[in-house]
Amino acid sequence: MASLIALRARAAARIVSLRTFSSSLRVANEPPKPPKPIDDSTSALDYKATHRLRPPPLPTMDLPRSRSAEEAVTNILYNTPPPSLQPFKKHILNCLVQNEPGVLSRVAGILAGRGFNIDSLVVCRTEIRDLSRMCIVLSGQDGVIEQARRQLEDLVPVWAVLDYTETRTIARELLLVKLSILGPEYLEDQLAGGPSHDPRVAQPSKMEQETVLAEHFEHCTDEPHTASLTPSQALRVKHQHLQSISTLASQFGAKIVDVSENSVIVELTAKTSRVEAFLKLVKPFGILEAARTGLMAMPRTPIGRHGDEEDGPTDEGGAVDASLLPPG
Repeated sequence: MASLIALRARAAARIVSLRTFSSSLRVANEPPKPPKPIDDSTSALDYKATHRLRPPPLPTMDLPRSRSAEEAVTNILYNTPPPSLQPFKKHILNCLVQNEPGVLSRVAGILAGRGFNIDSLVVCRTEIRDLSRMCIVLSGQDGVIEQARRQLEDLVPVWAVLDYTETRTIARELLLVKLSILGPEYLEDQLAGGPSHDPRVAQPSKMEQETVLAEHFEHCTDEPHTASLTPSQALRVKHQHLQSISTLASQFGAKIVDVSENSVIVELTAKTSRVEAFLKLVKPFGILEAARTGLMAMPRTPIGRHGDEEDGPTDEGGAVDASLLPPG
């Protein structure tokens, strides 16, 4: 009897060891899984439910004005409001969203449904792993922009949407532009050279050469033939253009980040107005390629005043309310 019990105990221990070994093999063969997210989209709903206050009334679209007879008749027949006379201006919207697939398409769909054309859009992760920040620049009327802002804020993965139009901010934009150092007369040949931008001049066919020769012989033209530049002259022209581009870039705080045989790449980080002015000034050299990141904005931090400086001059720009800022 004792031997039978011992045999059963050995069999049970063997089965347990086999199960443990098979489970360890299964765990070892499984591919590594990404870490679980800290929060999901419902966290934004909880944040908005606890921090949202009663929104202020929408800005007035138009001031009361007298309507013309045509507008009054159109309103009676078709029940259409008169056209708004509110001016269009540029608005900067800063959105804090959940870092998950499909958020960008939902935000762009809301703006496209209202007929907005996005001037620039910058999206990147923040210092918090599950949060991303969008900086959207678009043009429109104040009332329509405010309605779109509130509609964006009602989306599930959106934490907060702030309008930085009337806020003192630091706004910057990055520009990478590739310029030709051969001169504007070789720009078309460089553009035809493909990604390398090597100048490629199409050789005329035999028929074209004979036609030109016949025309010169028929009209007896004595126009001098323009000879191509010698290698020394071409090198001197490249150096002059490169020196001019370098001087112009230093005036704007830009820097040359790449130099090749026939072109250079200039990097500039500045306001949108300075970026556009720099592009206008370098256009005569010949712009081969240009890439801009779009506008990025961050509100200025107001400097706190001490008690003995209360009688000093007041700051004209209003400070940003800390309760309106998103987390992070």
